[in-house]
Amino acid sequence: MRTLYIDTEFTQLSAERRLISLALVDSDDSEFYVELSDGWCTDDCSEFVVEIVLPQLDLPRHGRSRAEACAALHAFLAGLGAVEIVGDALAWDWPLLLELLGEQGLPGNVLGCRQVDDPLAALPEDSVPHHALLDARLLRDLCEGCGD
Repeated sequence: MRTLYIDTEFTQLSAERRLISLALVDSDDSEFYVELSDGWCTDDCSEFVVEIVLPQLDLPRHGRSRAEACAALHAFLAGLGAVEIVGDALAWDWPLLLELLGEQGLPGNVLGCRQVDDPLAALPEDSVPHHALLDARLLRDLCEGCGD
């Protein structure tokens, strides 16, 4: 079974949050990363997100509509065989993943999720990029003992 590490960025820490970007990475360097071009707007974002997260986005390169992102995510997951998704903030990330997967829901090869203690919390704040792909890679490296 493969392990995928998840991270997301979203508009704000509240029930009204909207997904901005999502990343899944594994130890073999298979990666899925998407930035949503719809379903959220800057006015919905917290000050932190506007100042730290949004400037790191590259929508021309990584942007997709929710429908395109949903199809791409299903295709990515289908090609992996049995997987477990691991995260340090599953209370936020898991529901956002399920929302992006849409009506089709979780593919059968995704056997579940596992919460890990947040290894990023031990790092200095300026060491955490707050970019879904970079944070997912960092989480993977720290969880698998490869981090510095």
